[in-house]
Amino acid sequence: MPDNSRHSVDSKTSRKIGDSTIGEDLRITGNVSSKGEIHLDGEVHGDVACVALVLGESATLEGNVTAEDVVIRGRLVGSVRALRVTLQSMSHVDGDIYHQSLALEQGAYFEGRSHRSDDPMDLASAASANGAAKAPEAAEPAGHRKDRPAHKFTRSLPESRSA
Repeated sequence: MPDNSRHSVDSKTSRKIGDSTIGEDLRITGNVSSKGEIHLDGEVHGDVACVALVLGESATLEGNVTAEDVVIRGRLVGSVRALRVTLQSMSHVDGDIYHQSLALEQGAYFEGRSHRSDDPMDLASAASANGAAKAPEAAEPAGHRKDRPAHKFTRSLPESRSA
């Protein structure tokens, strides 16, 4: 009888510690968090928090992402908060992206707003500390925000001489 225990130990050491894979046949409903990298090829309905996320071509994620590095090849419906975000040519993103750097390949689909920030991860922790799940812009109308001065642009049109 062959010694299979040695083979299983070898296969575990070839994978980096802290990397997790969610396969194509796996569907998760609920939040997912990891202290390492997540390779998502399946389906997640919930938020994902990790160091790095690779969303595979066959993957679907309906929820928000918080990570340092995010590479999207599949479908994402939700917001992203990351230092570095890459939308590859086959990606489909429907939601806002808060980032330090953003790269979009030709053919990538992106419907939402891009928000450049020196520390997008800090924005996520501030929002969760305040219990706010929405972006600050969505909390109040722009005219009522207290952190921005209220500037009004008024232009008078010439009066019509035909009466």
